[in-house]
Amino acid sequence: MILIIDFGSQYNQLIARRVRENSVYCMIEPPSIKIDEIRKLDPEGIILSGGPSSIYEKNSPKIDTKIFNLGIPILGICYGMQFMVHSLGGRVERAGKREYGFAELCIIKQQGVLKDTGTSTKCWMSHGDSIRKLPEGFTVTASTENTEIAAIVHDSKKLYGLQFHPEVEHTPLGKKMIKNFLFDICGCSHSWTMKSFAQNAINEIREMVGDKRVILGLSGGVDSSVAAMLIHKAIGKHLTCIFVDNGLLRKNEMEKLKKTLTRNLDINIRFVDAGSRFLKGLSGVTDPEKKRKIIGKIFMDVFEAEAKKIKGAEFLAQGTLYPDVIESKSAFGGPTAVIKSHHNVGGLPKNMKLKLVEPLKYLFKDEVRRLGKAIGLHEDMVWRQPFPGPGLSIRVIGEVTKQRLLILREVDDILLFEIKNAGLYRKLWQSFSILLPLKSVGIMGDQRTYENIVAIRAVTSKDAMTADWAKLPHSLLGKISNRIINEVAGVNRVVYDISSKPPATIEWE
Repeated sequence: MILIIDFGSQYNQLIARRVRENSVYCMIEPPSIKIDEIRKLDPEGIILSGGPSSIYEKNSPKIDTKIFNLGIPILGICYGMQFMVHSLGGRVERAGKREYGFAELCIIKQQGVLKDTGTSTKCWMSHGDSIRKLPEGFTVTASTENTEIAAIVHDSKKLYGLQFHPEVEHTPLGKKMIKNFLFDICGCSHSWTMKSFAQNAINEIREMVGDKRVILGLSGGVDSSVAAMLIHKAIGKHLTCIFVDNGLLRKNEMEKLKKTLTRNLDINIRFVDAGSRFLKGLSGVTDPEKKRKIIGKIFMDVFEAEAKKIKGAEFLAQGTLYPDVIESKSAFGGPTAVIKSHHNVGGLPKNMKLKLVEPLKYLFKDEVRRLGKAIGLHEDMVWRQPFPGPGLSIRVIGEVTKQRLLILREVDDILLFEIKNAGLYRKLWQSFSILLPLKSVGIMGDQRTYENIVAIRAVTSKDAMTADWAKLPHSLLGKISNRIINEVAGVNRVVYDISSKPPATIEWE
């Protein structure tokens, strides 16, 4: 296992992905983690992430410096490297010239993480401070035109530092450097697979739940379906799944999912119609965070009501993923900025009586898909595009009403039909429609119209941490727009969202 300390880098999850791509398990913890906890975790290696802070800022993130005396190999990246140098007696200063973007890395010594990387390569820089003096025992292994100390090593203590970011695609040999750290330096093995994860998760669920009963909110999406199958393998009929129709689903989704779920999952499933309750709670609400909180509250009220009908139900299972946790409150309380609360982790009441079971909370979406395949989930379910827990409420910008939901359902039905018909559904991370709180002037049948505007969003991604807008064929976009405007009453304009994440998020709310 590799321990990653989150100093607030926008790339810390990418570091985790790079480690896991090599079949090595890793965990992300905040710098507030205690030394005794690190000893208990007993990692083969530690990576100190980058971060936006300066070492000399009053509230810059810090970890107990005893970490450098544990005898565990440590790789510091960007801020992590500067923290290491500063803590051990070196000097870090504001750089005379900041360095952002590509830089040519001159490799002085091919050792440590730079083993077998040649004499020069491109790297990706993002720093305003630079190291001016190294602590005793460190040597420089690489430099750039603007940064004399771009990589360092302390051989006997197995401490390594990179001023650049090896985890990003813009550093071509970055993956090689991370492999060098994992295998040559830390002695890790390629032992973490989805099959091994599944067996460990099943054992942990059995130990946690015992002979009690678990309720799971089944949406029909990949996350909840994989969680359901995993928990079912652990405790069998002690799991009861509840599908709540919140009135915020897509066209005919309840009927389609009922057929799919009962066909593919040999699990006890209850279907609850609570649509009117959700719509009433959302009446007059326009703020997206309030929508999420309201939906989370009603959702839990429905669950607790159902739980009372199930003897011995003490646990609520959720398909919470790593990005859900990170975007809601950063990685386990670390310094990463809050983006938005997610329905899985941001809307639960403090007095909730059910205890949480979240077997997927350390996984990324692509890992969940691989896990689904490993435990035998049907391919159609494994490859279903993500659909948010708050449903169409966060795709109807502004107030959610029955009429506005009807319009969006028709629009989205056309979009998804054409995306699937073009053979693009599995190539896209998500494709969906958004109803805007705007109207525009149009002409239909020689008459003036003043109708709704809808936006189309289609993105490609590997894990939802970053995403790029999909370059859909113009002919396909034209066909979708033409069908929507002609077939959906109340819409006279269609726009296409060409924003990437970051700076935009995938969902609009």
